[in-house]
Amino acid sequence: MKQLLSRSDYSKLNVAGLVLTAGGMTLERGAGSTLYPTLTGPIVLLVVAALVAVRPTRWTGYAGLIVPSVLAVGLVVSAALSTTFVDQLTGTGNAGALVGSIVHIVGLVVAVAGGIGMVLRPRGGAIADVRPH
Repeated sequence: MKQLLSRSDYSKLNVAGLVLTAGGMTLERGAGSTLYPTLTGPIVLLVVAALVAVRPTRWTGYAGLIVPSVLAVGLVVSAALSTTFVDQLTGTGNAGALVGSIVHIVGLVVAVAGGIGMVLRPRGGAIADVRPH
C-alpha cells in the first residue's frame, strides 16, 4: 500500500481515469448498450491500471497513455460512423447508459491527461525550485 501511495500525482490520475473508464463501460453494457459486446475493454483498462499502479517504469507510462488514447479515438470514430453513442449521451430514456457514457468520457479525459503527465514528467531527480529568492 505504501508503494501505491508514493506514486506520482500523474500516475494516480491515470489509474483513476482508467478505473473510471472501465466502470463507465461496464455500466453502459449493464444498461443494455450494444457498443461493447464483450468485457474485453474494461478488463484491458483494469490490467493497465494495475500495471501503472504497481510497476512504475517508463513503459507503463506509455501504456497508461496509449490505451485510453486508442479507446478515445475509437469512441470518436464510432460516434462519427454511428449515432449509438451520441444517442446514449442525449437520450434520457436509459439513465444507466447516460451515466455510464458520461463516466466513460470523463474517465478517458482523466486517463489521457494523467498519461501525458507520466510520459512528459522529468525523471531521476527533484524538480528545481524556481521561486524567486
